[in-house]
Amino acid sequence: MRFWIAVFLLCNPVVWGQKPVSDSLHPYHTAVKRSAMVPGWGQIYNSKLTMHRKNAAWKVPLIYGCLGGMTTLLVLNQKKVNAIKTEYENRIQGGPLDLQWADYDNLALVSLYDQYARNRDLSILGLGAVYLFQIADAAVEAHFLRFDVSKDLTLELNPWHVRSYSGINLSLCFH
Repeated sequence: MRFWIAVFLLCNPVVWGQKPVSDSLHPYHTAVKRSAMVPGWGQIYNSKLTMHRKNAAWKVPLIYGCLGGMTTLLVLNQKKVNAIKTEYENRIQGGPLDLQWADYDNLALVSLYDQYARNRDLSILGLGAVYLFQIADAAVEAHFLRFDVSKDLTLELNPWHVRSYSGINLSLCFH
């Protein structure tokens, strides 16, 4: 008996007869894929879909500015890490010393190395965060492309009193 109930529930035409929702109204999958391939492409794709409405292409320079800034920080911190590492190795092995690091002793060099290495690692995380944020932004923007914002929204606050209870009745109407 349990077997036939399970078969009936699994083979129910109502469950298997539902059609999947089309992505034509919400092309967020396409925007995510494009934004993952080339940063900003998802925002440009969303802008082409929003005729006479809000345009998302203005975000592209911001995306590339943030990516460029994080890349610059990454390169500068990596150069400092390499320079400090070279200076420390030269001090230990008796090689040529750089005048830039002459004011620092070995312990201070190790501390500077740790600081710049930590900043380098944070700039890598920041670069990844900007990349993931622009993908999420393209997905959210695409998801709300067909979101209807009507000017017929009304909000009413009315006093409410029944016997010994009183309060406020909040009514939000969508037309």
